[in-house]
Amino acid sequence: MLPQSGPLEGRTADKPTVGTKRVLLTRRSATLSRGDGLSPRYQASNGLFGVPKLAVFVIDKHKKPLMPCTERRARLLLERGRAVIHRKYPFTIRIKDRIGGEMQPVRVKIDPGSKKTGMALVINEGTNQTPKILDLLELEHRGKQISEALTKRRGYRRRRRNANLRYRAPRFDNRGGDRTGWLPPSLQHRIDTTMSWTNRLRKLCPVSGAAIERVRFDMQVIESPEISGVGYQQGTLAGFEVREYILQRDDRHCAYCGRTDVPLNLDHVIPRARGGSNRPSNLVLACIACNEEKGARPIEEFLAGDPKRLAAIKAQLKRPLKDAAAVNATRWALWEALQDTALPVEASSGGRTKFNRSRLGIPKTHALDAACVGEVEALTGWNIPTLEIKATGRGTYCRTNVNASGFPRGYRTRTKVVRGFQTGDIVRAAVPKGARAGIHIGRVAVRARGSFKVGVVNDINWKHCRMLHRADGYGYGQRAHSPAP
Repeated sequence: MLPQSGPLEGRTADKPTVGTKRVLLTRRSATLSRGDGLSPRYQASNGLFGVPKLAVFVIDKHKKPLMPCTERRARLLLERGRAVIHRKYPFTIRIKDRIGGEMQPVRVKIDPGSKKTGMALVINEGTNQTPKILDLLELEHRGKQISEALTKRRGYRRRRRNANLRYRAPRFDNRGGDRTGWLPPSLQHRIDTTMSWTNRLRKLCPVSGAAIERVRFDMQVIESPEISGVGYQQGTLAGFEVREYILQRDDRHCAYCGRTDVPLNLDHVIPRARGGSNRPSNLVLACIACNEEKGARPIEEFLAGDPKRLAAIKAQLKRPLKDAAAVNATRWALWEALQDTALPVEASSGGRTKFNRSRLGIPKTHALDAACVGEVEALTGWNIPTLEIKATGRGTYCRTNVNASGFPRGYRTRTKVVRGFQTGDIVRAAVPKGARAGIHIGRVAVRARGSFKVGVVNDINWKHCRMLHRADGYGYGQRAHSPAP
C-alpha cells in the first residue's frame, strides 16, 4: 500500500466556496471530512459508522492501477489537489502527477453461489508477511428476474402468433446450430457479472492471481443418502455431504427458535422412531436445547402453539434443488472464463474453505468465505465492511406496463434520460425546505415531469439533485461484520 501520511490539518467545511478548480477540490475534501455526499462505503472508511478503515483504490494519471492506499492518505491527496475522485463505487481516486509505482502481490478470490457470489482482494499471499484483506464484495445476481423476463417474453410471442397482428417472420433460422457449452441466460448471467467485476477490480488494483472455490453438490446423494453400487454410478460422483447441504439450505440457524452462532444438530421432522427417513426433505437444523425438547414427538405436536413457524418449516422442506443445480452447471464455465484472463488461477474445495474459516475464527459470509478460499495459513483485516453489489440491470425495452393478465396498465417515458438523470443514477438531493427538507442520498427513479424519487423519498425536484455515480446496472450498499464468536 502507499505510505501512510501524517495527520491532516483542520479545515472548516461550513463556509461556501466558489470559483477556481482548486477551490472545487477544497470543497470535495471538506465533504470528505463531513461525510456528506459520499458513498456509505467511504463514510465508513472515515470512521463515521464506527467500523475499521478501508483501503481506497488508486490509479495513476494514465488510469493504470496502483497499490491501494489508506483513507487518510487519500484524503490528504484530495485536499492538496494531487488527486481527484475517479468513481464512487468502489471508491477510487486518480493521482494527477504520478505514473507507475512499486507493486505487491494481490489476489482476487471468488466464492461462487447461486444467488450471491463473494469476492475478496487479499494482499501479501505467498510472502513472508501476514496476508491481509484489502476489500470485500458481495455480488447479488438477478437470475430469477431474467428467467421471469424470458417467460414474459415467451407469452408475448405466443400471443402474437394467435392474434390478428402484424406478421413477424419466424426466428428459428437465426439460431446457431452449435450449442456446445451453452447455458441458459439466467445461468450465463452469473458468469458474466462475476467476470465483469473481476475485470473491473483488475482495472482498479494490480491483481496478479486468482483463486476460486469449485463447489460440487452431489444431488444424487442429497436426494437418496442410502444410494450405493450401480445406482450411484448413474448420478454425479463425489461432492458435498448431506449435512453441508442442510447447513447452506437453512442458512445455519435453528428451525425451531431461530438462534444462530450456536452448535446445531440435524433433526428429523418425522422422527426415525415413527418411520422418518434421512432425506433432506425430512431434515432441519436444530439447536441442542430444541432438539432435546422435541425428542421423538411429531413436529405438528411440538409446534402446535406456533402455526406460522410450522408452515414456514414445511414450505422450506419442499424447496427444490435448483440452487445446487445452478452452481453445478456454472462452476466449470466460470473456471474456464478465469483461465482466459491469463492469470494464475488456484482451485479449491468447499471443505478447505470451511476448514480455514473455522480455524481462523472468521464469521460465515459469502465475502469472507471468498477470502478463505485456497491455502490460507493466516489472515488479518477481515473485520471491514462489505460492499454489497446488486445486479439491477439497465432498464427494459418494453415501454408498456402490464398487469398479471397481460393487459396494459400504464406507459413508461419514451426516453430514459430526464433533465440529465436516468433511473439507476446515485444522487445527492439537498432539499432546502418543506416536508422533505434535508439531505437524501440514494438511487434515483426519474419521471418525465421532473419530480424524482431518491431512495425511499418521493417527489424531489430535479433541481435539488447532484450526480454522485452514473447508472452502471448495479445498486450499492454496505454491511459491517460482527466480531467472530
